Amino acid sequence: MSRKNDGDHSSNLQQRILSAVLGPCLLRSRSPEKMSAVETERKTACVTGGNGFIASALIKILLEKGYAVNTTVRNPDSREKNSHFKGLQALGPLKIFRADLQEEGSFDEAVAGCDYAFLVAAPVNLKAENPEKELVEAGVRGTLNVMRSCVKAGTVRRVVLTSSAAAVCIRPLQGDGHVLDESSWSDVDHLSSGAKMSPAQAYPISKVLSEKEASKLAEENGISLVTVCPAVTVGAAPAREAHSSVPAALSLFSGDEEMLNTLKHITMHSGSLTLVHVDDLCRAEVLLAEKPAAAGRYICCSLSTTILQLARSLAAKYPQYNVSIDAVGDHSENPRIRLSSEKLVGEGFEFTYKSIDDMYDESFMEYGKALGILPF
Repeated sequence: MSRKNDGDHSSNLQQRILSAVLGPCLLRSRSPEKMSAVETERKTACVTGGNGFIASALIKILLEKGYAVNTTVRNPDSREKNSHFKGLQALGPLKIFRADLQEEGSFDEAVAGCDYAFLVAAPVNLKAENPEKELVEAGVRGTLNVMRSCVKAGTVRRVVLTSSAAAVCIRPLQGDGHVLDESSWSDVDHLSSGAKMSPAQAYPISKVLSEKEASKLAEENGISLVTVCPAVTVGAAPAREAHSSVPAALSLFSGDEEMLNTLKHITMHSGSLTLVHVDDLCRAEVLLAEKPAAAGRYICCSLSTTILQLARSLAAKYPQYNVSIDAVGDHSENPRIRLSSEKLVGEGFEFTYKSIDDMYDESFMEYGKALGILPF
C-alpha cells in the first residue's frame, strides 16, 4: 500500500478565481474585546443552509444535544423548502434567518453571539452554464463571506467547514492500492486542463480553493477552523429536498440515468466510491467543534467501495427494485484508492454505519420514497 502526499497546486485559474472573489475587500482583524466573557448554560450554534440535506440533519443532532441553533436560508418564506423546520423547532430553540452566500454581511445577524459556526451551505449546480463563476467563484466567495461574519461576531470558538472528499482524491492515478489522508489534495491543474471547464470539474476546484482561502482567513484573524471532507453522503434527514448525493446514491433503484452517470463519474475520476452516513458525518462535526485540540482537515469516510460492489449488494438486498448490474458498465471490481479516516478516529470518533447494508437501510429507502426519488 502506498500513501500519497501532495503539495499545494497553484495555477493561473486559482489566481483568476481569487482575484474575482476577493477584489479590493479588506479583512478586518479579530477584536479580542468583543469576545464574550459570560458562559451560558446553553451553547448556540449557527448552521448555514438549514434547508439542505446535511445541514438539516446537523441541526437535528445539535438540538437533541441541547444546543440553541440559528440557521440560514435564502428564502425563509418558502413553505415548501422550509416545512421541516416546524418539526425541528419542537426539539429545541431554532431561529431561522435570511442570508445569501453572495451577499457580504448577510450572515452577521445569524452568527452574532454564537459559540460555534458550521459552514454547510455551498453552491451545487451540476447544470451550471458558467461553472467557473457559478460554482468556483461563488463557492469561495460564499465561504469567505460567512467566515468574515464569524470574525465580526467575536464569540465564535470554532468554525467547522464542510468541504468534500472531492477536494482530496481527484488526480491522475497510476496503479492501485493508494491510501489517501488529509495531506492529499485534488489536483487543480489537472482538473482545469481542458478547453472548457465542466460543472464536474468546477465542484472539486471550488472545494479545494474554498478550504485554502478559509484557512488563510482563519489564521490571519485568529479563528479556530476545522475542515471536514465527507465522502458521498447517504441516509435520511429532515430536509424535504435533497440534491446530488442522495438521488445519485439511489439511482440504481430509481433508474435516473443522469444521476447514475454522476455516480459513475465519481467512481471513474476518484478511483473508488466512498461513502459515509449523514448521521455519522454530523456526529463527527459536532465532536470536532467541541474538542479543543482538533485542528486542520479531517476525512469522514466509513467505506471505500466501487459502484460494481454497490450494485451487486443492492440487487441482493432489494430484489423488488430489479437493480441492473449491467447498467453499471465496465468498472473496476475493487477500489483503486481508499480514504483514511484514521485522524478522525484518533480523536475518539467511532462510525456507526460501516457497510453498504448499514447505510442502505429501511430509513434511507423510506426517505427516498418521501422525496419522490423511489417509486414505491
